[in-house]
Parts: sequence; structure tokens; C-alpha cells
Amino acid sequence: MADDPQNPGITRRDLLKTAGAAGAAALIPRGVTGSTSERHVPAVRPDAPLMNLTARETETLGAMADRLIPSDELGPGAVESGVLRFIDRALSEAESGSAAAYRAGLAALDAYSRAEHDAPFGELTDEQKDAVLIAVHDGDATGGDVPFEGSSAAFFNMVKSHTWQGMFGDPQYGGNIDFAGWDLLRYPGVRMRVTDQDQKLLEEGRLEPARRSAYDFGQFQADGGR
Repeated sequence: MADDPQNPGITRRDLLKTAGAAGAAALIPRGVTGSTSERHVPAVRPDAPLMNLTARETETLGAMADRLIPSDELGPGAVESGVLRFIDRALSEAESGSAAAYRAGLAALDAYSRAEHDAPFGELTDEQKDAVLIAVHDGDATGGDVPFEGSSAAFFNMVKSHTWQGMFGDPQYGGNIDFAGWDLLRYPGVRMRVTDQDQKLLEEGRLEPARRSAYDFGQFQADGGR
């Protein structure tokens, strides 16, 4: 969500700080696969149906991801970086057990948005979306004729976690298109060998990004490295 001194919600600066501490390349769910030929394809449009979600559910998820990591002067945001495609692939593989939770949570998010602002989440202003997401994050989103199953915070944390994974994980898994997430973190990319000169340049902030997936190296297999 956008930086705003009057808004106590999670900011883009907070997100980048936390994601950087976690380690960009490590944010990959076990069991999600991909092939090198599928990298660098355009991101899924936020209103296009995915394999596991309807067009309306995809639109709502896209609007949520867009507020978690919006595009700005620092670079592309979550939607442009392929996070929706990453999540859809995860829901078909490693996170298949979460598909029902996504559908239920997105329906509840729309219902809560209608109860608070008389419109589905995707049609709200950015300020209204942020207010809704803060309530969902805090577990306070209890209105609407389709309530959240359990705490709304659990749904928020699930989507936030998958958004980070898609934005900052290896592009082999469907997100981080054109290394947008790594560029945002100034992560220099995967290297099998780091010379003394590389280390010096890294410490000086002058190391050029490798811009390569781990699966561009022969040590890794196309089945996800298993």
C-alpha cells in the first residue's frame, strides 16, 4: 500500500524492508515447478480468469495485490510482475489446498467492501481499498453477508505471503517477470561463484545484477530442482 504519513497501514517501504530481510531468492514455495521457456511472458491481466479462480475473483485478487505492491517510480508492482500467474500456478501445485480458502476469502473481501463502501473491492478508490485492507489485516473485517471463515487476518497473511513469494522469488516460478522484484530489492542475482572483485563491488553497491534464474545453471533441473 502506498506510503502515507496519515495511514497506519503497511507501506511499500515496510514491505521491501521485510522482504529483503527474508531473502529474495528463498521466497519460493516447495513443489512449484516451471520451465525456462515460460519465463519473461506478459503478466496475467487483473481481469483475466485464471485456472483456479473466476474472472471476478481474479479481478479482486489483482486489486488486492496491486495495493500490497503498487507500481510507482521504483518500478513495476505485483500485478505487472506476474504475481497473479505465480499464485495461480501455486494453487495448482504446492498450495492446492489453499484454493478454497482463496475463493472464500475473496468473496468475503468483496462482501465486506460492499457493506462498508457499497461497492466490490475492485471498484473502490485506493484510499478505500487501503482502509478495507487495514481492517482485514487487523482481523476487524466482520461485516458483510459473506463473512470471513475464521479471522480475516489469516486470509490477508496468506495472500501477502504469496504476493511476496511471487514478486521476489526466482522468475522460474511465474512471477518476478524481467527480474522486477530483484531489481526493486537491488538483489544482484544468482551466482555460482563470487570473486573477490565481485564482493568488493557488492559492498560498494556497484555490482551489476546477473539477471539470471537459478535454473539457467546446469546444476538445477527443470522439475524445480528436486
